[in-house]
Amino acid sequence: MKKLIALFAVTTLASTSAIAAIALSGAASVSYDDNGASPSATSYDADLSFVGTAGGTTVTIGMDVDTTAAITGATMASKIGPMTISADMHNATEDTNDDGDNDYRAQQDDTGVTVSLDAPIGDATVGLDNSGNVTVSGTFSGVTVSHTVKNGADTTTGSASIAGMDISVTNDAGDSTWTLGTTVSGVALTLSSSNNVTATFGLTGNTMTISHFGAVASKAATAIQTNGVYAATAKYSRAKANAYTTVAISRSLTSGATLSATYKDSDDSLTLKAAVAF
Repeated sequence: MKKLIALFAVTTLASTSAIAAIALSGAASVSYDDNGASPSATSYDADLSFVGTAGGTTVTIGMDVDTTAAITGATMASKIGPMTISADMHNATEDTNDDGDNDYRAQQDDTGVTVSLDAPIGDATVGLDNSGNVTVSGTFSGVTVSHTVKNGADTTTGSASIAGMDISVTNDAGDSTWTLGTTVSGVALTLSSSNNVTATFGLTGNTMTISHFGAVASKAATAIQTNGVYAATAKYSRAKANAYTTVAISRSLTSGATLSATYKDSDDSLTLKAAVAF
C-alpha cells in the first residue's frame, strides 16, 4: 500500500506542470423567504468548481464563494490500468445539526487515499478497495445489480425500467428502501418507500412541481466510535419530522437564469428564488 501511494505521489508531481485543460463551472442564487409568521430573510449562494485534467489524472477543487471564498473540496484521481487511486485532500466542515437526515454527530476527518481495483469477469465487474470492501456489479436481462460486501453492513442495489416504470431497490444491512418513477399523460411521478410523492408537469410555459414529504420517525444512534472518529458503518441519530407539502413553480428565462416560487404548508411560507448555472 505504501508503495502504491508513493507511486501515485510521484505520478502526480510529474503531471502537475502538464495540466493542459481546466474546466470552470459554477452556480449562483439569491432567495427571499417570507417565513410565514416569522421574520423574512434573504439568503445567497455561489459556488465554483475547477477541474484540471492531464492524461489519466484529474484534479477537482470546489469553492463556496458567497461567504469567505472557502474551499469545499479538493480531490485528485488517477487511473492506472484496472486500478484507480484517489486522494481526498480536504477535510470538509460537516453539518452536525440533527435535521432528520442521519447527520454526523461530530466532525469527521474525511481526508485520505483510496486504492480500488475493478476487474471484469463475464458480465459482472468485481471491485476491491483498500478498506476491504468488495463490490460486484453488472446488468443482467435489463436489470442493473450492485452488491457491496462490508463488515456487518452489506449493501445491495437493483434498478430496472419495466413497462415505462423506473424502479430502484436498496437493501442496506437489512434495511430496505425503494423508489418508483413513471410518466402519466405528461406528468412525471415519483414515489418512495418513505412516503414521499412528487408530481412534475408543464403549466403555460412554466414547470410546476408538487411534492409531499412523509413524516419521519425518530431513530436512536448506533454509532461506533474509536479515538474520536466514527466508523464507516455507524448509524447516526435521526430527529422526528412532521409531514409537509410544497408547491413550486419555476420558469427558465432567455437570459439563462431560472426564477422559482415555492410554497411550504408546514410554516405557511413562500420562497422566491433566482438562480443561474454555468
